[in-house]
Amino acid sequence: MAELLLELFSEEIPARMQANAAENLRTRVTDALVERGITYAAARAFATPRRLCLVLDGVIKAQPDRREEKRGPRVGAPEAALAGFLRQFKLRADQVSITKTDKGDFHTAIIETRGKPTSDVLAEILPDIIQTFAWPKSMRWGSGELRWVRPLHSILCCFDGEIVPFDLAGVAVGDQTRGHRFMASGAISARKFEDYAERLAQHFVVIDPARRREIIAGEATQLAFAHHLTLVDDPALLDEVVGLVEWPVALMGSFDPDFLDVPAEVLTTTMRVNQKYFALRDSSGKLAPRFLTVANLEATDGGRAIIAGNEKVLRARLSDARFFWEQDRKSSLDSRLPALGHIVFHAKLGTLAARVERMGHLATYIADAIKADRQMAQRAALLAKADLVTGMVGEFPELQGVMGRYYALQDGEAAQVADAIRDHYAPLGPNDKTPVAPISITVALAEKIDTLTGFFSCDEKPTGSKDPFALRRAGLGIIRIILENQLRLNLAELFDYACGLHQVDADRRASLVGELLGFLTDRLKVYLRERGVGHDLVAAVFGLGNQVDLLSMVRRIEALAQFAKTEDGQNLLAGYRRAANILRIEEKKDAIRYRFADHRAHSDLTEQERVLLAALDEQIRAVMVSLQSEKFAEAMDHLSKLRTPIDAFFDKVTVNDADPALRADRLRLLSGIVSTMEQIADFSQVEK
Repeated sequence: MAELLLELFSEEIPARMQANAAENLRTRVTDALVERGITYAAARAFATPRRLCLVLDGVIKAQPDRREEKRGPRVGAPEAALAGFLRQFKLRADQVSITKTDKGDFHTAIIETRGKPTSDVLAEILPDIIQTFAWPKSMRWGSGELRWVRPLHSILCCFDGEIVPFDLAGVAVGDQTRGHRFMASGAISARKFEDYAERLAQHFVVIDPARRREIIAGEATQLAFAHHLTLVDDPALLDEVVGLVEWPVALMGSFDPDFLDVPAEVLTTTMRVNQKYFALRDSSGKLAPRFLTVANLEATDGGRAIIAGNEKVLRARLSDARFFWEQDRKSSLDSRLPALGHIVFHAKLGTLAARVERMGHLATYIADAIKADRQMAQRAALLAKADLVTGMVGEFPELQGVMGRYYALQDGEAAQVADAIRDHYAPLGPNDKTPVAPISITVALAEKIDTLTGFFSCDEKPTGSKDPFALRRAGLGIIRIILENQLRLNLAELFDYACGLHQVDADRRASLVGELLGFLTDRLKVYLRERGVGHDLVAAVFGLGNQVDLLSMVRRIEALAQFAKTEDGQNLLAGYRRAANILRIEEKKDAIRYRFADHRAHSDLTEQERVLLAALDEQIRAVMVSLQSEKFAEAMDHLSKLRTPIDAFFDKVTVNDADPALRADRLRLLSGIVSTMEQIADFSQVEK
């Protein structure tokens, strides 16, 4: 067993591309080796701003020898066919034998192929992997044709302690790399990963991103603690900064406390987006006039010059932010509404002014349904997009909604209206919180329903992996808002109303509503499966076809999931399958549909039939009452009482009796079992 060490050394790789690139390198190299019969024990991939690294442990040193039987032409075929077979595999006539098969006698030969050394295989596959490596963006440089994310300077490639030589568009391949851009000089040689990682560390490069993350988080936390502050948690920024440095050193700077008059979200966004700084809070939870930056070197003056430079740059950034804040507050949100008429939301869907008008109608419709204040809902919807034409949001699009809330409060709008302006984009992702205040709920739903209806109406639907207008996210947002707030909404009526606002033709409206409901239920299936609900249980409830009330469907699924775990549930399910299978076979044979309502209750009923018939009569009524009040767990409990009579019926009664009338009546009894259970779910979809 041997080790493969591969490093691709280049100019700075954008931080957002590093993790995927390292994983793609690992996948492509290991897949190519395994495809050629070369196995390995473990694979690790690393990335820094200037390099991708892959190390494979426990790699076999050569391909296994292969011994294959090759079938040639049929015995009796023209001699030219046999000659071609010999020529193809470089065989002599005495190396060919005759093999008898069911299809006749054939000339066959055993072909033995010696495996190549792994180093030779690597020399064959690596040039192609590198030349065809997929980057989101790549470039050429000089006069060569090789494309890489940034100019590729060198390749370190060693297997079992020896250099693997190959040619790649003039890029040097050997056992050398370089350390930190500023703190180290000269080449570093290494042929084993242990030496490679150690020598890079000696030359101020931490190769492992996880280790760089630990260093940054640890140093930042210690610095904050020393000043009685806490770090504002920002995992995305931490991930980005990890990809910006090879030798992280955390430093703390400060800014003028007067800037704290600007909203905290503006300050933290300015620091994060423009400068990649971490914000800090004081003991009261308020934003502190300090920041943390991560340098890519150890300065001889302890970082004083770096801090001073960053403070100067941040002062200019914060001054710009304060300028936007002060200028924006000179105009009310109301006064900005006419400007929305000059901004096209989408070429097929009109302007932002038309969009907020539709949202206002939808918000009042939803407000009536959930008993919220309709005037506040309409007002919040009207102002929801007004901050898009402010200077602050123009500079920092991330603050849309957030700034609208601040400006609304300054204008004297109700707090519920201001909060709804802030919250109407939520949830933005699977981990984002959903709105909980009634006015916020109405506007958030209105925005997403208008989005879905509009883009579906102009045939701009998601296709495969493409979803340029984030319609899947909007669908998931609707689902989460409804479920997490336990809302009762008739989605069919709501989408139909939205179609009217988009002036969808009456002839097309019903089909479009069906498409929207289908899209939303598909998202609900994904949502439930991601939370561990079995796909069969989802299909069992969706099989009933009622897709207008998501909350009811989910409650039914949850009750079914609990029921299916019980012994009674499992046994009753087995009885259902038996009844359904017999009924299906006999109905197909007789070309007739047996209905429980037609049961004639012949005079010579067996004890088991009488008990089952009575149980069905009783539980059908009980199940229907429970379903009407949406007590799904109670309905399942009623079903469980059928288990014993069903088991006894199948143990003692022959369904396919010689007497045709008796047989028909018993098949109708089976239909009663099936139809009663299918009031709750399509149990044929539930897996064993």
